[in-house]
Amino acid sequence: MALVLHSWKTNKNAYKALIAAEYSGVKVHLAENFEFGVTDKTPEFLKMNPIGKVPVLETPDGPIFESNAIARYVTKLKADNPLFGSSLIDYGHIEQWIDFASMEIDNNIGQWYYPRLGYRPYLPPAEEAAIAALKKALGALNLHLTSNTYLVGHSVTLADIIMTCNLFTGFSNVMTKSFTSEFPHVERYFWTLINQPNFSKIFGEVKQAESVPPVAGKKPAQPKEAAKPKAKEEPKKEAKKEEKPKEPEPTAEEEAPKPKPKNPLDLLPPSPMVLDDWKRLYSNTKSNFREVAIKGFWDMYDPEGYSLWFCDYKYNDENTVSFVTLNKVGGFLQRMDLARKYAFGKMLIIGSEPPYKVRGLWLFRGQEIPKFIMDECYDMELYEWTKVDINDEVQKERVSQMIEDHEPFEGEALLDAKCFK
Repeated sequence: MALVLHSWKTNKNAYKALIAAEYSGVKVHLAENFEFGVTDKTPEFLKMNPIGKVPVLETPDGPIFESNAIARYVTKLKADNPLFGSSLIDYGHIEQWIDFASMEIDNNIGQWYYPRLGYRPYLPPAEEAAIAALKKALGALNLHLTSNTYLVGHSVTLADIIMTCNLFTGFSNVMTKSFTSEFPHVERYFWTLINQPNFSKIFGEVKQAESVPPVAGKKPAQPKEAAKPKAKEEPKKEAKKEEKPKEPEPTAEEEAPKPKPKNPLDLLPPSPMVLDDWKRLYSNTKSNFREVAIKGFWDMYDPEGYSLWFCDYKYNDENTVSFVTLNKVGGFLQRMDLARKYAFGKMLIIGSEPPYKVRGLWLFRGQEIPKFIMDECYDMELYEWTKVDINDEVQKERVSQMIEDHEPFEGEALLDAKCFK
């Protein structure tokens, strides 16, 4: 039985396996007449992958889904394949860069690109966070490529194949020349690999995006010159209107939708603490932080209108890779965007070596963690939450240290500190 890859032809996730097959001398055939949105909904396809993900590789021993796993399988079919490097440390580094390509590059490109197409909700703060995270990742990649032609060793490996396929979505759709020029070594790397024979055979011609696509559903404003002159036709239009029988008045339900119920937090008594004033003070304080910002916080803090909470990640033992841990916290903060009007947060990633501890401090409007946040942000369940007793001087000092990113924190170095404001 031949290896059959079920996917549409231009799927960059399918490209990973097809390019790996070219380098490995393995025959992989694309399934005939595959139609995305149709074929992947059939009982036959769902039997191979119950959640309908594309691509799926059909093998003599059964189906495989998830594009990186498929690419690994194809590569493993050739004994001692140089795509896996020449040593154990090479293999470790290859796996490292495969994870980086997926979590730091592909994930953030997707958070930028797909909401603009309407596939996900478009939230400007989330887009800004994704672009910032992508720039950080590209900066790290650019630094590595300053003295390396390939990610690992002196020839193409599976890490290069997966990295290039993931970069392809960005280069061809949202990462314009003005964006990528900040990362010249990434540019050189991408175009070098895209033009390798085994890559170009699969990709064909690749062109860089000339502009970022507009957000789906937003209509561009029409220029004034395009408006039709009203000239002498107005009397005729009025006459036509008078000839039409008057339509019945709409009922109250038809005139306008019922107003959305107010957030319960908006119905709380006014608080003397203005959250935006605190956020502005935090952002603008560049020196004497303890004397200015921390003192200002406690002067502003209203214990009746707001509450403070410590959070501690429940599964810190799993935080063994630094960039994965940072990405996990970054994703949590993105999903907390719905709480921006009612919250301020600090998340500390603690430790100079794994496993890293993730601990946070949050200021919420009201005396409890708002229910709509608990319901909408699944990450909340991954943390233990403890209300701060500000009458306890030890807890109060801990709050101050977390706000100012005090280091060492509880005797340990900070890997990073992230702010939600």
